[in-house]
Amino acid sequence: MQQLISPLGAPVADPSDLESLATVYAYPDQVNRGRPWLRANMVSGLDGGARLDGLSEGLSSDADKRIFGVLRALSDVVLVGAETVRAEGYRPARARREFAAARAAAGQSPAPAIAIVSRSLDFDLGAPLFTEPLVRTVVITVEDAAEERRREVAEVADVVLAGRGSVDLRAGVAALVERGWTRLLTEGGPRLLGQLAAADLLDELCLSLAPLVTGGDAPRILRDAQMPDVQRMRLVSLIEQKGFLFTRYLRHPGSETP
Repeated sequence: MQQLISPLGAPVADPSDLESLATVYAYPDQVNRGRPWLRANMVSGLDGGARLDGLSEGLSSDADKRIFGVLRALSDVVLVGAETVRAEGYRPARARREFAAARAAAGQSPAPAIAIVSRSLDFDLGAPLFTEPLVRTVVITVEDAAEERRREVAEVADVVLAGRGSVDLRAGVAALVERGWTRLLTEGGPRLLGQLAAADLLDELCLSLAPLVTGGDAPRILRDAQMPDVQRMRLVSLIEQKGFLFTRYLRHPGSETP
């Protein structure tokens, strides 16, 4: 069984169709007026664990991967933490033939850029993420990062300096928006998502819920999030396929970032 329902329970689209999914997950019109929108795409088990055997892959499904691809295809830039880049073996985003015309019409590059948040700059600069991207990878780091390492990274990626001691995510996101990248997508991991939520930057959460109880010590989808207050969200769509639930929540009216 697979179906897409509205919060009121009425079928609205075919979840196996990429065009239907693109319509359901379309960014709000504000992105066309220069106002950014940051959505997160995460997966968890029924007990809240964001990883299985150390990776998110074990919690995924065919439908989850299809939605993952659509969300990337709609975005300008994918924001991800260095820990996730290392653990998940991140590669450059690829161009999708099915979305080529729509991206061109919207003035987007053939594929989204990948922007990595890292204080230590500890990653393999010979990896495809730095040697084979369609759009040059961006690294957001701190002003006091080791100067020699910063120079090495700058040879293969665009370096954005944001904050001292820890990355200032508001400044980092603003630097991405200055490039015209208003359709922002983060794939975490949990620590980065927690920091984005704590900075009041999260506009939307697309959460895939796997029908698994995993136990163990896997982190929740928001890790160590020092939230100043509870952020209210509202459900706007729900897909079910083979027991997996694919939810989409938006920031609740009245709690917009000033």
